[in-house]
Amino acid sequence: MVFERIEHLREELRRHEHLYYVLDAPILSDAEYDALMRSLQKLEAEHPEFVTPDSPTQRVGGQPRDGFTKLRHSSPMLSLDNALNEGELRDFDRRVRELLAGEDFNYVAELKLDGLSMAAHYNAGTLQLALTRGDGSTGEDVTPNARTIRSLPLKTTEDSPFEVRGEVIISNPAFQRLNDEREQEGLPRYANPRNSAAGSLRMLDPKVTAARQLDYYAYFYLVNGAPGAASHSEALDTLSRLGFKVNPARRRCADVEELLTFIREYEAQRESLPYEIDGVVAKVDSVEQQTRLGWTAKFPRWAIAFKYAARQAETVVEKIDVQVGRTGALTPVAHLRPVNVSGVTVSRSTLHNEDEIARLGLAEGDTVVVERSGDVIPKVIRVVAQGAERRLFTMPSACPVCQGIVARPEGEVIWRCVNVNCPARLKNSVLHFASRAVMDITGMGDVLVDQVVDKGLVRSIADIYELTQDQLAALDRMGQKSAERVMAGIEKSKGMPLPRVINGLGIPFVGERTAQILADAFGSLDAIRAADEPALQQVEEVGPKVSQSIRRFFEDGHNREMADRLAAAGLTLTHQKVDRSGGILAGLTFVLTGTLPTLGRDEAKAMIEGAGGKVSGSVSKKTSYVVAGEDAGSKLDKAKELNVPVIDEAALRAKLPGTF
Repeated sequence: MVFERIEHLREELRRHEHLYYVLDAPILSDAEYDALMRSLQKLEAEHPEFVTPDSPTQRVGGQPRDGFTKLRHSSPMLSLDNALNEGELRDFDRRVRELLAGEDFNYVAELKLDGLSMAAHYNAGTLQLALTRGDGSTGEDVTPNARTIRSLPLKTTEDSPFEVRGEVIISNPAFQRLNDEREQEGLPRYANPRNSAAGSLRMLDPKVTAARQLDYYAYFYLVNGAPGAASHSEALDTLSRLGFKVNPARRRCADVEELLTFIREYEAQRESLPYEIDGVVAKVDSVEQQTRLGWTAKFPRWAIAFKYAARQAETVVEKIDVQVGRTGALTPVAHLRPVNVSGVTVSRSTLHNEDEIARLGLAEGDTVVVERSGDVIPKVIRVVAQGAERRLFTMPSACPVCQGIVARPEGEVIWRCVNVNCPARLKNSVLHFASRAVMDITGMGDVLVDQVVDKGLVRSIADIYELTQDQLAALDRMGQKSAERVMAGIEKSKGMPLPRVINGLGIPFVGERTAQILADAFGSLDAIRAADEPALQQVEEVGPKVSQSIRRFFEDGHNREMADRLAAAGLTLTHQKVDRSGGILAGLTFVLTGTLPTLGRDEAKAMIEGAGGKVSGSVSKKTSYVVAGEDAGSKLDKAKELNVPVIDEAALRAKLPGTF
């Protein structure tokens, strides 16, 4: 019976390790995982005859993930033993004092950042190699991705070879921005910053990694796989001197009492930090004493991780309503019976989308576990008891703010208000319309848009063309000259071609390329408005999802009125297709990947299309050429797999003589 229980725990832990370390998709909180591990450790300690080499308690970490070159570390990247309360920390301190036979020693206390460990190797002053922790002995080569982390120096003042180990994280503000962008794109939100940092570092395309705004905090300095300084505190100072980001939230402590003071101080500050932490790491400072203390089979005896208590609590979902975000996304929000979670009273929690509610099996009146994480609003983890009079939730049939049409395209998880002038999403709509790549209205950035919307001067995109110079000049940080410049930009935008106007309308799934295709196919905005779904689907690259989105957009009365007003304002709403069928690249499809030496992505695309070629965002058997630059990613791999010809910028130039 005991052996069966041990085997069951091992299988569960292996499954969750795979989800956490390999797939970056955990379904347990850290506290739940730790509870399973400690149960197994207890049973194995009581029954050592059942301990096996493949038990999760006997290894350092998860398996390296497929898709990257795997290399051995200069020395093992060991994990740390945990202390979950003050008593366990004092037991650790007692063991250290006993092993050092009464010698004086100091601890260095550092915040335990919740991210992904990475080793960076330098030689001749430059970054040569970056490896994830992997299984502790072997890691994944993520050097191209590591180079995109701005806080990781590409060059240092130290010419001799050395190694830095540290934590890759994503800050709470960057995590929030990332989730906002995913929501805007109709993608599920990431569960926590640690998960998204790990996934971002392992992206096959370094450009995606760069966009995630990862950060790197260094905490070990090694030379030939061994400590490179006489003490840990000296090593941290050396790293700072070499230009690495070392967390200033650290302290040299004379004893366990000073260590506990540090732990309590930062537990109180935990919610105000710009990044996620799950505890404090304590290390004996002297490297010579570390060496004498040694290691167990799994952990160093000279360091421990004090884990903060999970930030969870149980409460009741009293009501579920819907908020409308900047992008028109409808987000269910749970109103909770107020509960204290790690010193903060929580009364609301985002539920993200109706699929998440279904996954949780949640209804009004249920008792749930809520957890505070990187999001400003806490999240519901699971239902623990159904309410006696539970009420099922359904998404509203109209926008709660403007009563406009709401839609959820097939295959998407997000319902959206399709009225681009809905007060909840108006600022975002105006910024998109005025942006440089769309209507290019000079001076109409965030500050000005905030003012004209907040003061009621712009209640619709069409109101932009009814603004006066006097109205603009009266706004904060404006004047006659600035107002005159904006008015000139507004007037100039009336001459922008129809594809830009279509892109500026904010029709879901209609971006720059689709707008160009629609303008070429129909020749006017009126013709697009009048087309039914079958007619729209006759157009190349317009399928059921896009055609349905276009029809829903123009079925909304607010959007039809806006289009009429834009026409009355004198915008260009007709289009003459340019015949490029005789161009030198006619009939050829190109895919761009990586950074080209001299050409920007938009510039290369314009040149190819100007010569009659087509630029696609994905590689297929129909692709004629992949144009690859530096740090080309998964598209290059796909081209090689499909035997699609790969050329560089020079070869592209050769195909367009006289164009550049």
